[in-house]
Amino acid sequence: MADNNPWWADAVVYQVYPRSFADSNGDGIGDLDGLTSRLPYLSELGVDALWLTPFYPSPLADGGYDVSDYRDVDPRLGTLAGFDALVARAREHGMRVIVDLVPNHCSSAHPLFQAALAAGPGSQEREMFIFRPGRGPGGDLPPNNWPSNFGGSAWTRVPDGQWYLHLFDAGQPDWNWRDPRVPRMFEDIIRFWLDRGVAGLRVDVAHGIFKDPELADAADTVRSVRPSGYYHRPETLELYRSWRAILDSYPADVWPGPRTAIGEVWYDTYATLQPYLAPDVLPQVFNFELVTAQWDALAIRKGIDATLALTTGSRAPWVIGNHDVVRPVTRWGVAPARAAALLLLALPGSAYVYQGEELGLPEVLDIPDAARQDPAFRRTGGKVRGRDGCRVPLPWERGGASFGFSGTDPASSPAPPWLPQPAYWGAYSVAAERGDPLSFLRLYQAALRLRGENPALGVGELSGGGAGGAAGGGAAPAGEGAIRWLDAPDDALVFARDPGFVFAANLGSRPLPLPPHREVLLASGALAPDGALPRDTAVWLAT
Repeated sequence: MADNNPWWADAVVYQVYPRSFADSNGDGIGDLDGLTSRLPYLSELGVDALWLTPFYPSPLADGGYDVSDYRDVDPRLGTLAGFDALVARAREHGMRVIVDLVPNHCSSAHPLFQAALAAGPGSQEREMFIFRPGRGPGGDLPPNNWPSNFGGSAWTRVPDGQWYLHLFDAGQPDWNWRDPRVPRMFEDIIRFWLDRGVAGLRVDVAHGIFKDPELADAADTVRSVRPSGYYHRPETLELYRSWRAILDSYPADVWPGPRTAIGEVWYDTYATLQPYLAPDVLPQVFNFELVTAQWDALAIRKGIDATLALTTGSRAPWVIGNHDVVRPVTRWGVAPARAAALLLLALPGSAYVYQGEELGLPEVLDIPDAARQDPAFRRTGGKVRGRDGCRVPLPWERGGASFGFSGTDPASSPAPPWLPQPAYWGAYSVAAERGDPLSFLRLYQAALRLRGENPALGVGELSGGGAGGAAGGGAAPAGEGAIRWLDAPDDALVFARDPGFVFAANLGSRPLPLPPHREVLLASGALAPDGALPRDTAVWLAT
């Protein structure tokens, strides 16, 4: 990494869904001690940081994104002391820890929401949330037509007749960010975790926390349109400026170094994304171009170009999957997912890897209805299958009661995993893939090792002169150290990065001849006998 870029500028961050990573006590639920015990595996993989999805106390109406206490650890997942030990052990392995911040909503079990219910209409307690009278005779209709992201209305009525807003599940009431007590509270929460050595925050629903004060009906309630009533309000940017000041107030020259925040900002156009990347707003936002794209060379190239025209991949990290979307192997196929892994790690800047992608795990499609946990499944009457299929606990061993998820002691009798694992899961286990030189795991290990050694990768050798001179640092501006597209058929992706690196992927049906005078560093699959690149195969070259 260039010395004048912050650590996060080219970090490979591994996303951990704690309940599904590793179970230390046999209760069928992954926990922080289990994660700590598996840090050597993540160190061997070669990642730079961990992002933990919520591990806070929660009734689990939405997999932990319904937080009832922002300053503690769910007892089923561990303790604050265990969290501190995790951060310390991760540092020993050279890895930083990023935690999920959930500012749009809390749990309906949160003490402040319970106090609001008890206090009644017109109370100061209710002002911290968004309570309104209903419309129509007797107030029997919701205050407006906003839909929940999980299906149905975004409003739930309480016994005294008022309605409260929840853009997600009814167990996730939205905070009222126009009440000054809410931003003050979250400033304290942010400092609480940064003071414990956390290196950054992933901000959930970063585009949606301020609502139209008039709560006007949306002209179009289709989710992809993201109505202006509850997405991308200008007030949000001012809030993030205040958070950026907090991040930048922490010393950059002491571990874990400059602190970052990465926003989950879903966008329809780059015009809506661009303000979040102003120099004094969020250090980073996800770009979801590789998540939403079909396996099509022109579409992928268009998304890459649009991102790099806006900023570098340091400010808008690359990702091909996460805990909310169908796994790449199932979206695209096995060979494309292997090629996409090399694309992800060859692009400029930072990259995020969701747990199990390095194993090539497929989406589990046959989870019994009775076992499904996702509120989207419940709220739509099963019409939306939900996200459980990408959250099934990881397989560590070829066999056993939980494929090593709950330990390897054959004499123990662990509880079944909280989501059922399929019978074929052992074939994708860490143990099985470690011994297979052609496995997904070995591909990711090799790619991450080469990425760390090659000066053309990560931020790249030409991306010096980082902007944004506060303690939070800044990555290079758009254009510096970016890729150079090389001549190739429309169904191929071929680009160069200096010094002397070429990425090539063939998404077409005909073999793709490789550039001359090159050394193959790594390939996602076997090359043709004449050295050409077969369909759905990618290669890293040194020229």
